[in-house]
Amino acid sequence: MSHTLLQSEASIHKYPSFAKFWISRMLSTTSFQMLSVAIAWQMYALTKDAFSLGFVGLAQFAPMVLLTFVVGHVADRFDRRKIVFLCQIIEGGIAVLLLIGNLAGWLGREQILVAAAILGACRAFEGPSSSALLPQLVPKAILQQAVAWSMSVGQTSQILGPALGGLLISLGPAFVYVTAAIALVVAGTLSFLIRMERINRKIEPVTLRSIFMGLVFVYRHKVILGTISLDLFAVLLGGATALLPIFAQDILHTGPWGLGLMRTAPAVGALMMSIIFAYFPLKKAYGPTLFGALAVFGMATMIFALSTNLVVSLVALLITGASDVVSVVIRTSLVQLQTPDEMRGRVSAVNSLFIGTSNQLGEFESGMLAGFAGAVPAVFIGGIGTIAVAGLWMYLFPSLRRLQSLTEDIQEKKPA
Repeated sequence: MSHTLLQSEASIHKYPSFAKFWISRMLSTTSFQMLSVAIAWQMYALTKDAFSLGFVGLAQFAPMVLLTFVVGHVADRFDRRKIVFLCQIIEGGIAVLLLIGNLAGWLGREQILVAAAILGACRAFEGPSSSALLPQLVPKAILQQAVAWSMSVGQTSQILGPALGGLLISLGPAFVYVTAAIALVVAGTLSFLIRMERINRKIEPVTLRSIFMGLVFVYRHKVILGTISLDLFAVLLGGATALLPIFAQDILHTGPWGLGLMRTAPAVGALMMSIIFAYFPLKKAYGPTLFGALAVFGMATMIFALSTNLVVSLVALLITGASDVVSVVIRTSLVQLQTPDEMRGRVSAVNSLFIGTSNQLGEFESGMLAGFAGAVPAVFIGGIGTIAVAGLWMYLFPSLRRLQSLTEDIQEKKPA
C-alpha cells in the first residue's frame, strides 16, 4: 500500500491491511487471554497447588525477559508479517495439543507448563513484531489513530478474553481450546493476507552490538528514554492490581463479584479513552498532556486507596485506566515515529520489556509494601510516588516536558 496519500485524505478506514491487522490482533490477544484462564484453571484442578499456578505465570512471563534482545533482532531482520503469522499458527497448534491432551487424559502439570512456556515465547516474538509492523500499514499522519485503535485491542481482549474463557470453562476446558484454536488460525490467515509497503531495510550482521542496539538507541535518545522510563516507574509505584482482593474482602466488603468489577474497571476506562483517541487524536502539547495524565493517574490511585464506597472506587479505577492509555498512546506513537524502520523491532522489544517489567514488579512492590504498611497506605503512597516521579522526570527530561509534536526533531542524544 502507498504512503503517498495527502494528510487531508488520510483516514484509518481507507486501509484494509490495517483492518486485517486489527482483527488478527483482536483474535490472537483474546485467544491468549482465554488460554491463560483455561491453563490456570486446569493446573489448579489437577494439582490443587498454588505454587503450580505461580509457575504457570512465570512460564508465560520468563520468555519475554529472556528473549527480549533476540526477538527484536529477529523482527528487524525478517518479514514481520511472516513472524506474526508463524507465532499465531504455533499458538493455535498449542491450543490443539491442549485439546487432545485434555480429551485423551494425558494432560498433566509438566505438559501445561511446557504449553505455557511456548505460548509465552510466541507472544514474546509476536508483540514486538506487531508493533514494528504497524507503521508500515498506515501513513505517519494517522499513526496516532492507528496506535489508539491498536491499544483498544489489548483493553477489549482483557475484558472479553477472561469472561469468554470463564464461560466456556463452565462447559468444559475443551470448548476453550477449540474456540482459541479456530480463532488463532483465522488470525494467522488474516496476518498472512496483509499487504504492506515494502521497505528495503539495512540488514546488519548478527553481533552482540547489533543485538543490544535497541537498548543503546533508547539510552542515547533522551525523549524516548524519558518516555519509556517514566511509564516504567510510574506504573511500578502506582499499580494497585495485586491488592484488589484485599480491598474487595476487607475494605469494601463486596466479595468476588466486586473484585470482578474492580478488575474490569481499568480496562473499561482504557478502552473508552482508546476509542476517544482513535477519533480525536491529540494534535499538540504532547509533553504537558503526558505529565498531566500521570498526575491524574496518581490522584485517582490515591482516591481509590481512601475510598470505602464501591462506586467511588470503580470510578477511580476507571480513571486510572483511561489516564494510563494517554501515556501509552503518546509513548508508543513517539517511539514508532522517532525510530528508524531498521531499528523498530529492537526498540519495540525494549519497550515491551519495560511494560512487562513495570506490571510484574509493580505487583511485587505493592504486595511487599502492603505487607509492611497495610493495603490502604501502600496504594496511597504509590499514588504519591507516581506524582513525584512525574515531577522529577519533568526536571530530568525538559525536552520531553516541552514536547509539542511527535514528528519534530527531537533526536537529542546522550553522550556515547
